[in-house]
Amino acid sequence: MKNTTLYLLGIIITILVGTYFYFSCCSYCGTIVSQKEEPEKSVTPAPVAPKATSYPFALGAGDFAYSTEDNFNFNMSSPNYLEPVSENVRNGILPGLKNFMTNNENKVLNITGYYTSDEKNNSAFPNLGLARANSVKNYLVSQEIPSSQINTNGKLMDNMVPDNNIYHGPVDFAIEEVSEDAEDEIKAMYDKITANPLILYFDTAEASINPSEEQRQKIADITHYLDKVAKAQCQITGYTDSEGSRSTNMRLGQQRADFAKAYLIQNGISESRIKADSKGSKDPIATNDTEEGRAKNRRTVITIK
Repeated sequence: MKNTTLYLLGIIITILVGTYFYFSCCSYCGTIVSQKEEPEKSVTPAPVAPKATSYPFALGAGDFAYSTEDNFNFNMSSPNYLEPVSENVRNGILPGLKNFMTNNENKVLNITGYYTSDEKNNSAFPNLGLARANSVKNYLVSQEIPSSQINTNGKLMDNMVPDNNIYHGPVDFAIEEVSEDAEDEIKAMYDKITANPLILYFDTAEASINPSEEQRQKIADITHYLDKVAKAQCQITGYTDSEGSRSTNMRLGQQRADFAKAYLIQNGISESRIKADSKGSKDPIATNDTEEGRAKNRRTVITIK
């Protein structure tokens, strides 16, 4: 009886031990197999949007220095600064910058406007950066800072990042001494403009045009000259071919001259600096007997005097 009991007890212990090792080892193996069959999926992090760029309004020259994180702001593809101008920027311009420039005629303020190659340039200037610099220049002139002491430039800056289609401060400022060659440069520009004036050609009975890159550069040169020479004026004269009556041609020539005038005013040239008139079919530069010749006569000539 005793042997039988021990025998049964051994069988029970064997069953219990076997059961323990089965669940311990095989369940572990099952876990390994399951992990091999269903590996964890990697999660790709969401792309991080680049931080919008922002350039401060900062100036420093001798005994004048001013800076603020605010600046002139522009919509994408726009040559015109957004209004209202920040109070912090206005506080730097008046009276500080105005007084400094007025009391230091040997100083010039260089304004460099930034632009990107993705933007569309609908201004009258060769690039959007120069157009933006010109827009800021006009604001400073409205604050009685002499345009003769302001230079404008444009610079491609493709690393600019907009903030909801707005560029924050895409303009840079620097004050330096007037160039020793400044007078010679102005004289050379006068000779360049008068020797090769800006000529806009029109289709028959049309009075509008989209300037080419070369024509835009001539507009920039004329603007620069008017900024530097206070008594200079922009002269616009409209011409036609010989088709139609004299009165009709005089009116059409004036319309073309007025279009050019409005275009220049829209792009920052003061109306008081522009004179526009018409000569109709007078003074042709080519024969009116051919279409090619008539096309050359339908023109508006823009120069300085």
